[in-house]
Amino acid sequence: MQKILIIVHAPPYGSERVLSALRVATALVSQEQERVDLSLFMMSDAVTVGLPNQPAAEAGGGLQQMVETLVEHGALVRLCRTCAVARGLEKLALIPGVAIGTLTDLAAVALEADKVITF
Repeated sequence: MQKILIIVHAPPYGSERVLSALRVATALVSQEQERVDLSLFMMSDAVTVGLPNQPAAEAGGGLQQMVETLVEHGALVRLCRTCAVARGLEKLALIPGVAIGTLTDLAAVALEADKVITF
């Protein structure tokens, strides 16, 4: 089993980098050739993707649904604590299964990862 880390820096809306990251992540956990241990670490404005009540795909959104699917498939989804604090998000409710992480957490996952992908 490969350990893959995806680091995302882009804002979830206004560019398609977060959408692309979540699409790649979904493809990784959905493929059947090899099971993967997937971790996603959201930094900068990407931390807002962890907030609930975002628009569904039918309403032009869908990022929350993708995050929920990743969590259901066992992906570890963490939001940078420093970035969340800077944006006033550290005490807000998050999508179930999403948690705040530290740079120490990111470093540990990066050291264990076989592959690191950034968006």
